[in-house]
Amino acid sequence: MAKIVGLGLVAVVLLAVIRPQRPELAVLLAAAAGAVILLLVLGRISGVLQLLNDLAVRANVNFHYLNLVLKIIGVAYLAEFGAQVARDAGEGAVASKLELAGKVIILALAVPIVSAVMEVVLKMLA
Repeated sequence: MAKIVGLGLVAVVLLAVIRPQRPELAVLLAAAAGAVILLLVLGRISGVLQLLNDLAVRANVNFHYLNLVLKIIGVAYLAEFGAQVARDAGEGAVASKLELAGKVIILALAVPIVSAVMEVVLKMLA
């Protein structure tokens, strides 16, 4: 975590110096810093994915649903990252559209999960 915070602080200082003279370069630097931080965090996810995989096996959960949940989480993170980069560039309208697109894609991905839950509920009530 210290590396990530250090990188973030260095990026903030550089951005504070660069943004007044070269705002277009500041946007690229902010996006690059965000991407590097994201890559550093992604390295830690493999343990979490293995744990979720083991739990799914023990709970006899269909891997299709686990994969859908992981895709939904990925879409949420990517949409948030893209929206933050757009906001850093001063493009609030684009950021809002990215967030909306992420929500629509998440809704579409969630349909099979919601359908399966409803089937289980209907079987319990029958």
